[in-house]
Amino acid sequence: MEIADGVVPRHRFMSAYEQKIEPPDRKWQYLLFAAEPYETIAFKVPSREVEKSEEKFWTLWNKDTKQFFLQFAYKMEPKPPKDMVFEFPNLLPEEKQKELSDQMKEIELARDTYKKDQERFKDRPGVPTWFN
Repeated sequence: MEIADGVVPRHRFMSAYEQKIEPPDRKWQYLLFAAEPYETIAFKVPSREVEKSEEKFWTLWNKDTKQFFLQFAYKMEPKPPKDMVFEFPNLLPEEKQKELSDQMKEIELARDTYKKDQERFKDRPGVPTWFN
């Protein structure tokens, strides 16, 4: 069974809400291909806007080898202006920040003490520092 002479495969994008096979999900769309006498096939692709310029979107039907090619690209997401700066919101109350700051100081003190003890007892590797 082959595609008849004079028949050109067709394609189209279909939204997730048009299909009846899966529950609709707006994050996806379907790329359909059809050519008689074959069944229509579909590919699930991300639901983003497709770039329709000739450089980025093209099809080719090779009637001799009966191969159909399609290339497409998604439109680029707009970049935020360079002068736009994101600041993380302060989600911790001040008392919690102070508590975390105090804990970090304790950790740094413990690390410094450990390093000093390691240096002081470097000639006794593996022996606990409390064992004099």
